[in-house]
Amino acid sequence: MGTLREDMYAALGGADAVASMSHEARADAIEDFAIAKLDAAAEKARKTKTFPTVAELDARIDQRGYRRGAGSLFRHSNYSETIKPGVPEGKVKRLSKMPAAPTLIDFFKQRFAPAAHLLQSAALAKRKGESEEVILGCLLHDMGGYLLKSDHGYWGAQLIEPYVSERVAFGVRYHQALRFFADPQSGYEYPVRYYEAFGFDYVPPPYIQAAYQHALKHEWYMVARHITTNDLYTFNPNLTIEVEEFTDIIGRHFKQPREGLGYDNSPVAHMWRTMINPDAPL
Repeated sequence: MGTLREDMYAALGGADAVASMSHEARADAIEDFAIAKLDAAAEKARKTKTFPTVAELDARIDQRGYRRGAGSLFRHSNYSETIKPGVPEGKVKRLSKMPAAPTLIDFFKQRFAPAAHLLQSAALAKRKGESEEVILGCLLHDMGGYLLKSDHGYWGAQLIEPYVSERVAFGVRYHQALRFFADPQSGYEYPVRYYEAFGFDYVPPPYIQAAYQHALKHEWYMVARHITTNDLYTFNPNLTIEVEEFTDIIGRHFKQPREGLGYDNSPVAHMWRTMINPDAPL
């Protein structure tokens, strides 16, 4: 067994082959190698790990000092699903002051950062040649989780509805249901991590099953499905992607209000203001 660098070079055809690649091709190849390695580790965990049941996860509810569905902005950075008696809960960080008229990119930099999952999912979709609306959907698909984890697809779609096309909002909303249902023809399998998060015997509730059936028959099904196929559950923690990579796509497909997100008197402005100041007492 060689070092990570040696294994990577061997997988890519050797040092000479890597040296002959363009910078872009080399970056793509390295990212593919990292994703494959992470996927292999996840698959090994699936085969060797004992996952909890739905009942066992339910029994833990009153053993925690937090709600699992709380949005990321309302939890400390050391938050973990694992119960560790005697381990301090940690502290939330002080957030920087947002601009007077904040843009979507401001939120990515000051409220969602590092947002590695969103950025890497969007980058994967871009590299695979997905449409710009699918790429934007991947960039925004889990944004609702910064407010609330529960029904995050619905929260996320509601947040962006005034500013994106109906197709993008549809994709973000229905990716929540589609992620529980495999579609091998599209390259989507049930995520291994869901056995840990929901229990190995989890059955989606009726409203999720109904949403899946609705999306399955809809003309925009593939918009939502492509968000799930680019949803990187085993993203590379060592790969940094900046939101500026998507500036042009955001500019073409996200209608930035002149007053700033949170101050344009839209039906969802209060939700953006909550993310601007999640420390407000009332």
